[in-house]
This record gives sequence, C-alpha cells and structure tokens, in this order.
Amino acid sequence: MIILITGGIKSGKSRRALDIAVQEWQVSPESPVSFIATAEALDDEMKLRIKRHRAERVNLGFTTIEEPLELDKAIAAAGQRALVDCLALWVNNIIYYKREDDFPRLLESSISEMKDCIVVTNETGLGNVPFDETTRRYNLLLAEANRRIAAAADRVELMVSGIPLRVK
Repeated sequence: MIILITGGIKSGKSRRALDIAVQEWQVSPESPVSFIATAEALDDEMKLRIKRHRAERVNLGFTTIEEPLELDKAIAAAGQRALVDCLALWVNNIIYYKREDDFPRLLESSISEMKDCIVVTNETGLGNVPFDETTRRYNLLLAEANRRIAAAADRVELMVSGIPLRVK
C-alpha cells in the first residue's frame, strides 16, 4: 500500500507519517521500518531540523537511510516497508545537483520500487506563481512527482493545521 501525505510547510505531515507507521505497521525496534531521509544538512537551520526529526524517531524502530538523489535505489534497499521524508527536498536536490534530466527516470523507477511506502511531500498547488524561473521549475517538478505518486497511491491525505483530511 502506498500512502501519500501532502500539505503545507509545518502542517504536521512528518508527524502524521510517523504515527501511521507506528499505529498501522506496528513499527518497533523488534519490527523496524526503513526511514528514507532526503534532506542534507547544508546550513545551520537544516542541521537543527534534521536533528529534531532524528530525535522524533529515537526508539521508534526506524532504520535511517540518508539519500538525497537516488531515491529509487534507497527504496529498493529499504525492503518491504519504507517511509520517505520528503519528496519536496528530493526534488530540491535534483535541481541543486543539476540532475533534472534524470528526474523522469528517477521518479518512474522510484514509484515502481514502492511496496508498502509512506511518502511525505509539500503541496504546491495552493500558492501563487513564483517570480523566479528556478522556483517555477521546482514547483513544476514537485507537482509532477506529487501527481504521479498520488495516482499510484492507495491513500492520499492532506494535512491542514495538524489535521489529516482523507483525499483518496
């Protein structure tokens, strides 16, 4: 089962994904699940954010795989169950490392590797059109990834102020 959790920044997506894994998959140190982290600590704020997210997972039973680009390989290596957090940073990394030409292949391959997978992403469809070309490209790629994974997903939830709304 593929579950997509989408929503605005700081809407509770990551917490919801962890709760689903713990409650529905019974994640524990005895029954671990792979947590695929796509973020890289490139500045102090991101270092703090990563530290906070790691602290949330302590003692829950997740095995962390840190992979900023080759999401398909990380999902394949994860085994049966994986939690991907987050797709928005993965797309950011694709652009940052100038791998946009690889995006269609990486996205298709990642989706084909998903078995029981929870995917966290940011919703891009509620904002305005960005002023700069790079941000517009980012939004287009993330929107494409969101649509493709949502179509493949068995369940899609939109987080609004910490409250999950079932979309699919």
